Amino acid sequence: MPQMFSFNIPFYTNLKWAQATMRVLLALVLAYGVSAVNITEEKATCPLGYFPCGNLTLCLPQLLHCNGIDDCGNQADEENCGDNNGWPHLFDKYFGMPSYNTRTRSNICLLGVVPELCQCRDLELDCDSAQLTDIPVVAVNVTMMSLQRNKLQRLKENTFFKYQSLQKLYLQYNRIQDVSPDAFRGLYNLTRLYLSNNKISILMPGVFQDLHKLEWLILENNKIHHISPMTFSGLNSLVLLVLLNNSLTKLDDICREMPRLNWLDLEGNLIETIGNVSFCSCNMLTVLVLQQNKISHIHEQAFSVLQKLGELDLSNNRLVAIPPNLFVLLGDLLQLNISYNPIVELQVNHFDNLYKLKSLSIEGIEIGNIQRRMFEPLKYLTHIYFKKFQYCGYAPHVRSCKPNTDGISSFEDLLANIVLRVFVWVVSATTCFGNIFVICMRSYIRSENKLHAMCIISLCCADGLMGIYLFMIGAYDLKYRGEYNRHAQAWMDSSQCQVIGSLAMLSTEVSVLLLTYLTLEKYICIVYPFQYLTPGWRRTVTILLGIWVFGFIVAFLPLVCKGLFRNFYGTNGVCFPLHSEQPETLWAHVYSIVIFLGLNLVAFLIIVLSYASMFYNIQRTGTQTTKYSNHIKKEVTIAKRFFSIVVTDSLCWIPIFILKILSLLQVEIPGTISSWVVIFILPINSALNPILYTLTTRPFKETILQVWANYRQRRPLLSGHHAHHPSLTWQEMWPLQENSKDLTPGNPLKMTSPVAKLTPVENTNESYNDITVGSQQQPKQCTVLSVCSEKRNVLHTLTHVQTNELI
Repeated sequence: MPQMFSFNIPFYTNLKWAQATMRVLLALVLAYGVSAVNITEEKATCPLGYFPCGNLTLCLPQLLHCNGIDDCGNQADEENCGDNNGWPHLFDKYFGMPSYNTRTRSNICLLGVVPELCQCRDLELDCDSAQLTDIPVVAVNVTMMSLQRNKLQRLKENTFFKYQSLQKLYLQYNRIQDVSPDAFRGLYNLTRLYLSNNKISILMPGVFQDLHKLEWLILENNKIHHISPMTFSGLNSLVLLVLLNNSLTKLDDICREMPRLNWLDLEGNLIETIGNVSFCSCNMLTVLVLQQNKISHIHEQAFSVLQKLGELDLSNNRLVAIPPNLFVLLGDLLQLNISYNPIVELQVNHFDNLYKLKSLSIEGIEIGNIQRRMFEPLKYLTHIYFKKFQYCGYAPHVRSCKPNTDGISSFEDLLANIVLRVFVWVVSATTCFGNIFVICMRSYIRSENKLHAMCIISLCCADGLMGIYLFMIGAYDLKYRGEYNRHAQAWMDSSQCQVIGSLAMLSTEVSVLLLTYLTLEKYICIVYPFQYLTPGWRRTVTILLGIWVFGFIVAFLPLVCKGLFRNFYGTNGVCFPLHSEQPETLWAHVYSIVIFLGLNLVAFLIIVLSYASMFYNIQRTGTQTTKYSNHIKKEVTIAKRFFSIVVTDSLCWIPIFILKILSLLQVEIPGTISSWVVIFILPINSALNPILYTLTTRPFKETILQVWANYRQRRPLLSGHHAHHPSLTWQEMWPLQENSKDLTPGNPLKMTSPVAKLTPVENTNESYNDITVGSQQQPKQCTVLSVCSEKRNVLHTLTHVQTNELI
């Protein structure tokens, strides 16, 4: 002993010394580790909107998180892709599914004789879909009984009393309406009870009083409309209670008899109010699901005892406001979902006490007062879900923010797609150049029909506004390139966005109305030539002014009445109010429908039907002529022009009509489609109108050729030779079918007609179609002819003259 003792003393001393040394070393290591961590953290500090690649100093944009590509090089950007915070929402795969473990259970039936259509393995009975109308009689030592999809209607008293070894009981998908208060007596060892998908409307107090070991109680998809705290008396071990899709309207201290309740699912009921006593005994609750109820009011202290709560789901209710201190004591909350509530405003400090929150869902909520201060206290937040991706700029420290695009814009760029960024400049340049060129040329041609030229110039001005709109969108895309998420919401709320959107709306509506007016003028002129009155200066100017005034009212009314329309033009980054998704206000919704499915649809139908009627009238009248071959050529030419006009109108407006109809049917429309409609499809008419209505018309071509002829004949004059100067007095609808072959540079244009000799004169009455017979003009007809031959020739010549503008 002394020897041993003397041996132990130095050993003990050495041991203490070693322990002290280890403590010092450990302290040094920890100190170095902390400093190293701090240094690493300092080095890993990333700009707003970026996240670090693990312990590297590399920072990547949020958009690259979980994109399926190893952008970091160490897979750090592909970690934590799924939002697994809180409890998983995948318990359904366990509900009602018996578990067989062949390694611990015998394949031999140990229950003796079992009913027909039932299967037995070891001490487990499976009678699913066996057409049973009552509980089968089997050996008393059965441990699992699955009676799913049978015809059970009533659970009588003491039905299971003799099966005291029963551990799992599956009664889903039956027709059970009545459950006796003593139906489950004697089931002292039962741990799982499934009663889902039945027709149970009420559960009497004490019905589960013998189920002391029950852990899971599944009552989803029934018709239960009332429960009291005593309904669950005896459930001392219950962990999971699922009352999903029932008809409960209120809760009164639901956890009083369930002290260990951990998971409570009340989704899909009719609960309207959460009081301060509804969960006052649920101090062990970890998961609380209240989504898809009718909750409009929650008491400020309703969740005060739920200090262990890890997940709270209040989505899809009727909450207009959230009490300021509702989340104050939920310090352990990991996941919070308040999406799709009509919440008007969120307090800046609503989330200040949610220190451990990792997932926050506020989808479907318009946050008018959003600011970074709301989310800065949430240091551990890894996933956040907004209504608009533009809100992500207010939570730049969050690694995963959804949505990261609206199909039009992205975190980095106002126009997310490179193709869109190219097209916006191409279409803008085409639209602006084409319309400016036509305006200049129409002004240069002095002898043209002045009133028609005024209408075309007005149309070009309207279409030019669309080019300016696209140019501005392209310019702001360049301005915000690479950092759009920081400016997105401010841009959409800005006056610049509102004005640009108004210009696009003004261009669209004025263009549509002018095309309709020009179409109706042609239609009346061709279909009813002898009843048509040539429009005068005053009438034409009045109509044009009326169209522009109406267009200004339509475009700028949402800006004047901000209280009714709110941010009408700022629903997306391109500032155009297609409203393919639900708009902000009812007024905006109705206004958008009236414009796009009312006014524009009616105008489109008028244009299509008018051109169809004109073509039919020309074809019918032209068949009366003896020169049928010439008629066929002209008819084909007219058909091509009509087809071009109708097709471009259809390409422009039919997709918009379809989008609006789908939005009315609440069909989800990808934002990518909306972006293509605004950038490419909508400006089609604005870009092609100059070509269809001016550049490819026969009078314009003839004028260009005549200008060239004048130029060619002026050159000899400059060199001292005599030259002939033909007049530039060509009319807008001059018939050129017979004489076009005579039009060559250097030769004057001569015209003959089988009916009368027609000579062009300068437009003195400033009407649409001033064509004289000899030197006389007749004021009443669209095209005046000397009716001195047979009726058939008159009709043919009339149609011949009237349609030249269209080809």
